[in-house]
Amino acid sequence: METTAAILLRRTKFSETSLIVSWLTRDFGKLKTMARGARGPKSSFAGVLDLFFETEISFVRSQKSEIHTLREAVLTDPHEGLRKDYGRVELGAYFIELIEMTTELEAPVPELFDLLQRALRYLEGAAPNRRALLHFENELARLLGIQGEGEASSAIWAVSHHLPEARRRLLEKLS
Repeated sequence: METTAAILLRRTKFSETSLIVSWLTRDFGKLKTMARGARGPKSSFAGVLDLFFETEISFVRSQKSEIHTLREAVLTDPHEGLRKDYGRVELGAYFIELIEMTTELEAPVPELFDLLQRALRYLEGAAPNRRALLHFENELARLLGIQGEGEASSAIWAVSHHLPEARRRLLEKLS
């Protein structure tokens, strides 16, 4: 069994009682885990598997699949302040989408974990703004080693061949 700090990126219904949960971890990069029984009424995962939640997870690696078995998740930071405003949630979700599209499964990226952790903590206490969005993109491009002379979004586009749809809406809304 392996243990690491993790931020929940996405959860997907797998069955009536189970979820597939995607994480960005400090030690292993992006991981997918199966949370068996997580949707059940007496689940040990109740209240700890939600978007933006920072946890300490323990999992058992699968020998046959990219989806490992989640054994335990201990909530360390729910980023409650982030949920006080829809704009904060929207910008936080944009950050997560950028992380998802620019990282590969099980490629350790502790600096990206730290970047996302700092961004979520920032959004807990600050209103969403254009400067935060552009700063996150710049730092992401720099850490990925793709920052060029132009805008970071152009570098991210060149590598991933798209940007999240939410970017345009956010830039129009944010001052």
